[in-house]
Amino acid sequence: METTKQDDREKRSGDYRPVVGIAIISLLVCGLFFPLLITGVAQVLFPYQANGSLARLPDGQAVGSNNIAQNFTLPIFFQPRANVSASGLDPDITVQDAFSQIPRISNATGIPAASLQQIVDQNINPEGRFVELQYVNVLSLNLQLVADYPSSYAGQG
Repeated sequence: METTKQDDREKRSGDYRPVVGIAIISLLVCGLFFPLLITGVAQVLFPYQANGSLARLPDGQAVGSNNIAQNFTLPIFFQPRANVSASGLDPDITVQDAFSQIPRISNATGIPAASLQQIVDQNINPEGRFVELQYVNVLSLNLQLVADYPSSYAGQG
């Protein structure tokens, strides 16, 4: 009777071996190899997007992502919408919102309002088919301001 109980225990412990093996293989394939493969493919085919769509200064320094709103609070910069999107991370503002900020920026920097309006016009997202659906990226606007008017933004970039 003693050997029968021992045989039953060995038989039961042997039943778990395939399950544990499948779990380990699944963990390696799904948790390690597949993510590494997808990351490698993305780096080769879409390096800009895979690295976060980083916006850079002319000297190559990364200053933010074009896909996430940046926190601009100084009156000399265009500012993102105040929590209009559900996440608060929307990087774009409407063209009308950008135009409404031009007087404040012009007063703070001395840049002519017509020049600021031209910068906004140059940065309109071409995907918006209707005027009320057109957007501009706040980070792109501010980077262009810093590039076009370095004396007004010295020490601020």
